[in-house]
Amino acid sequence: MITVSPKRALASAMVLAVAVAACGGGSPTPAQSGAPGSAEPGASAPSGVSGSITVSGSSTVEPISTGVAELLKESNPDFNYTIEGPGTGDGFKRFCAGETDISDASRTIKDAEAEACKAAGIEYVELKIAYDGMTVMTNPANSAITCLSFADLYALIGPESTGFDTWAKAAALAAELGSNTSLPDAPLAITGPGEESGTFDSFVELAIKPIAESRKVEPVTTRPDYTASANDNAIIEGVSGSDTSLGWVGFAFAEENTDKIKELEVSKDPNGTCVAPAADTIADGSYPLSRSLYIYVNKAKAAANPAVVGYVDYYLAEGTIAKVLEVVPYVSLPAAELDATRAAWEGSR
Repeated sequence: MITVSPKRALASAMVLAVAVAACGGGSPTPAQSGAPGSAEPGASAPSGVSGSITVSGSSTVEPISTGVAELLKESNPDFNYTIEGPGTGDGFKRFCAGETDISDASRTIKDAEAEACKAAGIEYVELKIAYDGMTVMTNPANSAITCLSFADLYALIGPESTGFDTWAKAAALAAELGSNTSLPDAPLAITGPGEESGTFDSFVELAIKPIAESRKVEPVTTRPDYTASANDNAIIEGVSGSDTSLGWVGFAFAEENTDKIKELEVSKDPNGTCVAPAADTIADGSYPLSRSLYIYVNKAKAAANPAVVGYVDYYLAEGTIAKVLEVVPYVSLPAAELDATRAAWEGSR
């Protein structure tokens, strides 16, 4: 059985592209060792992996985990997987309830989530697997906006912006925060991730929290009056459906939809250097809305299920993630960081 969340068109397209590439001459062959779950650096997919795994969590990480699973299954027909992307928070709920083997995450686990896992007796290992950025976007017809600072984003989307129904109504708050960005007198239609999403949490952590805390504003979150969705396709459609829209989504998904949306540059400081989201600016951290992506593995389930070990071994094998990321524009870890992830995995077993 193979189950993939139907809401992610990107994941399905990516899996198809990887499979087609494999059929075109790059099909994985069994690893020379032949040991189940073994994948030495530079090796192809291992042979002899069988059984089923269940993965849930971040819709951003879902395409990567799905791509790895599809490649592994090419050489292991008895390996099966269920992968879904309801959001990082929802994934951790299932993970800490013991319902899944692996949790995909676009942020690190929260203290409350870690406590829930601890209370349930679930031990896990955190594995960084790639980088991503969050793209702030508007409609291509919105020529008035090309760059927004964190001050601007706070004034437009933060907790003090509730009720602002035009861009211009945020101008006074943005100016109070030191921004001289000219905000148009045009309708403000915001569409973005919901609270179950790691993309939501990361955006709040990076763009909203520092300003909210400095102003002693609570709760530290976004304004509640915007269109929130767990479905990235719905966010893209929301932004593309209004000429003066505003929204944010994972960089990889925005890159797949540049015919429908306009990516905005972002400045961390008011009136600072505007940086466009791109693979190189995300990798070097110069893009202010960059983040790390993770998988969390249940240690007990890994010990009891060779399919989990085989899958994670192959996930972290030399070239696996890089091959998957040829199809979707996430950013690979530098070699030293991937080595650290492998060491963390080996040390957990």
